[in-house]
Amino acid sequence: MTDVITTSHTAPQRRPSKTLNRFIGRYWLVATLLVMIAVFAFLRPQLLDSSNIATILRSSALMAIMILGLTWVIAAGKIDVSFMQVAALANMTTAWMLAGGSGWLLAALCGVAVGALAGLLNGTLIAILRIPPLIVTIATGGICASIAAALGKGTSIRIADAGPLGEMLFTNWGPVPVIAVIAALLYLASWYAQEKLTFGHYIFATAQNEEAVNEAGVSARSLILFLFVFSAVLSAITGVLLAASLSSGQPMIGSSYFIDGLTAVLLGGMMLRIGKPNVLGTTTAILLLSVLVSGSAMFGWADYQRQIIKGVLLLVGVAVAMRAGRRTSSHAQGA
Repeated sequence: MTDVITTSHTAPQRRPSKTLNRFIGRYWLVATLLVMIAVFAFLRPQLLDSSNIATILRSSALMAIMILGLTWVIAAGKIDVSFMQVAALANMTTAWMLAGGSGWLLAALCGVAVGALAGLLNGTLIAILRIPPLIVTIATGGICASIAAALGKGTSIRIADAGPLGEMLFTNWGPVPVIAVIAALLYLASWYAQEKLTFGHYIFATAQNEEAVNEAGVSARSLILFLFVFSAVLSAITGVLLAASLSSGQPMIGSSYFIDGLTAVLLGGMMLRIGKPNVLGTTTAILLLSVLVSGSAMFGWADYQRQIIKGVLLLVGVAVAMRAGRRTSSHAQGA
């Protein structure tokens, strides 16, 4: 009798702590972002200037569009390290066609088309021929980078008129750039697809057991093929937007996004669904990295200092993802 009474009294006391721990575990990245903003804003109030907020949101939106597809690729248990070179190829293709006299519409469509072809090549080699994704995307990334350099003969290509895309990129609604609104709507739709539809469950299931996905009536190969094409198309769209933003084609433009992209996806995988990349986590991680870059610039930190911090964050993200993967495997074996 005493044991029953003791248990009934102690159980409610443990539940709040468990709930709090679970909440902190799921949303600690949001808390980190808010604390970082508060500290930087206290020490450097200009961080919250409308012009600086617009700059942070604009850069975050471009990064977000580029790595949305990468988020789903990694959530499916694959890897794509060619996304930044695909963006560079689309960027240079757009600039090359504009320099040759084409209009923005044709140049942009061609830029996206070459990205789609790169994604189709990746997806075919990985999903159909079953070649390891790391090897495939290293190879195709190198090909894309080489073609991008060849288009400009090793140098950048200047764009005389940024066109309607350039105008859109630098149009704000208050302190919020239009491109940030577009990226937010894209991520909202992607969040719904990943979290509320069976499509998202199939993505996560593919990382654990492709045969189980096939048995559920969905072709795992077709899904993987789609994810790589989707990733490449979004990278290509970002490359086209960067051409308008910078008024030039830059063959090496993708290099600056490599560490940031992987860090954002893997760090975001430490939030909400621990060890599983998700669009809400990626969004939060992108904003955190953008605030870090902006704040560190105001403090005069050297680039190598920022890269060290990003490298540490990437290692933390990889470690958590691997630990979560081992835990999932052990549970599956135990079952």
